[in-house]
Amino acid sequence: MPDTVIRIDKLLFFLRLAKSRTLAQGWAEGGHIRINGKRVEKGSAIVKCGDVVTLPKGEHVLVVELLSLPERRGPRSEAQACYVQRT
Repeated sequence: MPDTVIRIDKLLFFLRLAKSRTLAQGWAEGGHIRINGKRVEKGSAIVKCGDVVTLPKGEHVLVVELLSLPERRGPRSEAQACYVQRT
């Protein structure tokens, strides 16, 4: 049975939105990420299915809604099946 929650740094790494977990942790600690509109300041912040995660991606802002939680850092197609991008 998959976990029902996951750390934000691990999630971003598994979803291939961050190249490393350390990078994702830095984004979180720098206050660059929001979960359901609330600013995150720790890499250990918890996310679950249905949460909306907002983060900077280059010159754009990426908003994704989690449909499921990844169990590993798999191929891009597997990662993209876990979320839907919002506008």
